[in-house]
Parts: sequence; structure tokens; C-alpha cells
Amino acid sequence: MERSVDKSLLRYLPKVDQLLHHPEIAALMAICPRPLVVDSVRASIEVMRRLIYSGEFTGSADDIAELVVDKSISLIKKATRPNLRTVINGTGVVLHTNLGRALLSQSARVAVDQVASSYCNLEINLETGKRGSRYEPLEDLLIKLTGAEAAMVVNNNASAVLLALGALARGKEVIVSRGQLVEIGGSFRIPEVMEQSGARLVEVGATNKTYPRDYIKAITSETALLLHVHTSNYRIVGFTRETSVEELVQIGRQSNIPVMSDLGSGFLVDLSKYGLPREPSVQETVAAGADVVTFSGDKLLGGPQAGIIVGKRHYIEEMKRNPLTRAVRINKFTVAALEATLREYLDEDNVLKNVPTLRMLTEPAQDILARAERLLNKLQEQITVNCQLEIIEGFSQVGGGSMPTAELPTYLMACVPTHLTVGELAARLRLGEPSVLGRVQDEKYLIDLRTVQPDEIDQLAEVMAGLINSAEVSR
Repeated sequence: MERSVDKSLLRYLPKVDQLLHHPEIAALMAICPRPLVVDSVRASIEVMRRLIYSGEFTGSADDIAELVVDKSISLIKKATRPNLRTVINGTGVVLHTNLGRALLSQSARVAVDQVASSYCNLEINLETGKRGSRYEPLEDLLIKLTGAEAAMVVNNNASAVLLALGALARGKEVIVSRGQLVEIGGSFRIPEVMEQSGARLVEVGATNKTYPRDYIKAITSETALLLHVHTSNYRIVGFTRETSVEELVQIGRQSNIPVMSDLGSGFLVDLSKYGLPREPSVQETVAAGADVVTFSGDKLLGGPQAGIIVGKRHYIEEMKRNPLTRAVRINKFTVAALEATLREYLDEDNVLKNVPTLRMLTEPAQDILARAERLLNKLQEQITVNCQLEIIEGFSQVGGGSMPTAELPTYLMACVPTHLTVGELAARLRLGEPSVLGRVQDEKYLIDLRTVQPDEIDQLAEVMAGLINSAEVSR
């Protein structure tokens, strides 16, 4: 059956100029680019025109202008919404790669804001008035914190590994255990990074067992480096044997070959005392004699994305002279944020509470329970429709390719609306303002309070209650 089309309704379509003078649209135009507002208004009129022509519009003439205004406002807001949006992380994954990994400390945020709003001495020595080094403020701190002779920083740890291999072993052989040929994310694998660097991979041992003798047998006149890769994003358990950094250093010294250790997710404080798995720290790896150590800035360190390289001075200086260094160098925002983060580590008594990543990883479950109870109370106050709410126990994850076997006891808010599927609720919250990401498990929508910040509880409750209540009304 064909729909009847009342083309007389077209005369009720508002003009562009009329809409631009509408109070709400005019207010948006005061803060948004005029061409964007005009395009949105025209698109809204065209949408309504098509609905009328197709017979899909079933309202009255009096509804047309209001609907076009609503559509215009929606399009304007959508067009001006940043692509990078605030997300409330209810997944319980502390270092969530897809959500930007580590949250910056207050001091790091202040430091970034300062260099963003004014010029800074990024590469000028204010004492001499001559050109300086962007690495200098970071190098001194890293030397102090790690015990290394020298340090430098590039844009991420893959770059750090690429630069180190290219500078120290280009055209030469690098010996690595088969059990350490990891994929570091995004399908980037150690053999591929090595190939890009110009070094030649020599695999030794078996997947589960590699002995010192395997390295010794593989050494030739072409061997330039012994590489140890810490398997920070997976574990091989059972019948295993790994050659330690200490053992590699002994082999390297006997053969006059440098040893490099890629820690991946390196850290500067011992977290095992808080129930987390024992991991090799940067300081321990340097003390073990590794000539070069690389690790990430935005994982367990809790800073901005960066690839940090520490080690013997002559190797670091060789990397600084490498042409690739300029291509992977850090900008002023990374320098500012990383310096502020590293300074937090000078105060061991406060670093766990000042660096958000460390605070979330070490937070007692009882503190998380208190936050869950606060959210439960607020949801019960604000949700006006039938919805099952309860607090349940569970486990959080470290994430970011760090401590893959760690299970952190936590508390979760479980939500089961009666008028929405759990999948529909997850989609609505994901598209909300701000976005909310949780877990869907056992036909329940779960919010892990470990990764919900204390100052996000009120906003989270408001967003959840608003979407759940409105979904019932819309039905």
C-alpha cells in the first residue's frame, strides 16, 4: 500500500535564516563555526523534506519546525563533539590500551598545561643561552632513579627497541630465545621489529626452555648483541627454563658482547608486597649488568606514552647520534608529563597515591567496596523503573600487556534492567555523554569500581539512571 504524500506540508519547512535566529541554535552558533551550523541547519531541512516527499512524516504541520530545530541541534552537537571523548572506565582493566592506558598524575597534568599555554625551554640552555637537549631534564632523573649511567627517551617502547637494535646491531646478528619472540600488540612482533632495524635474528633454545649454553653455541664473529625480552604480556608455565639477565651478562662479558633487556612494561617500585606478581624492576635489571634496558612510560610506570632507554653511556650516546632518533623523538608534552611523573618517584611514601596507575593497582578491596556502595545508593535513589542492582565480588586486571596472570580482588556493580537487554544497555552507555564502558557477563552489566575514579561516581550514577529511565519512557 502506497503512502499518501501531502506536499502542501512543504510550505511549513522553516527557512535557514529563521532557524539561525532560533534562540538555541543562535546560542550554539556563538560558540561553533558558523559554516558548520549553517550546513547542519540545511541538512536538517533536507531530511524533513525527504520525509514529507516519501510520506514517512506522519505529524502535523505544527510539528515540522520543532522537529527541524531538534534535528539541527543534534547535528551541530554531533559535528562539534571531539573524536577523543571522555570515557568512564568500568571495565576493571587498569592499563586499558584502547582507553589510553595510564592516567596522568595531577602534577603531570599541571606540567602539560604549563607548556601547552606558553613557550618553554625545550631545547635551549637558559644558563648559557645556547642550544640544549630535550633529554637532559629526563636523563638526570632516570639516572638517579635507576642507577644507570645514561638515559634517553623516544616516543614508545617499540621505537626504543628499534633504535637500540639499529644503533648497536645493524647488519649484525642478535641472539634471542625462541620463548621470547613476543608480539607486542597490533600484530607487531619482535622478529619484525628486528628486521626493520637491519639486525639479523638468531633464535636459540626451545619455546619453553633456553639454557646459557644455547647462547654460547650460537655466538659467532657476526654476533653484535644478546637480547633478553621480558615476556610481560604472557607466561609460559610448567616445564620451563629461562636464561636470566645475570647469566646473559656473564656470557656477554666473556665474549665482549653487549646485553640488552627489553622489559616492555618496566616499573620502578616493588608491587609484590601489595599482592601483585613478582616482576623484575628496572633498577634490578640495571644492577644485573644489562648494558641497555628499554621499557614503556605509559604502563606500570604510570606516565605518558614513551619508550625509555637506560644503560651504559657509550651505547646511549651512540643511539642519540643515530638519524632515526629525530624521527622517534618526544615532544614537549611528553617531556613535561614524564618529568613530573618521574619526580613523583623521588618520594616513595607518596608515589603510590599520587600516580593513578599505582593507586588503582594497590587499592585495598574494602576501599573499592565503599565506592561500590556509594554508587549503589545513588542509583537506587535515581532509577525510577524496575531494575535489579547488586554488588558482587570479582577480579580486575592490570592490562596493557602487564602482569597477565595477576587477579586483583574487586567489587562490581551488577545491573539488570527489565525493559532493556544487557547488550542494549551497554550500547546506550557506550554512546552516552560521557561514554561508559563496563563488562557484559552472565547476562549482567557490570561496572568494576577499581577503575572508576572517586570523582566520577556522581556523574556515572546520573548517566546510568538517566539512560535506564529514558529507555522505559521511550517504550
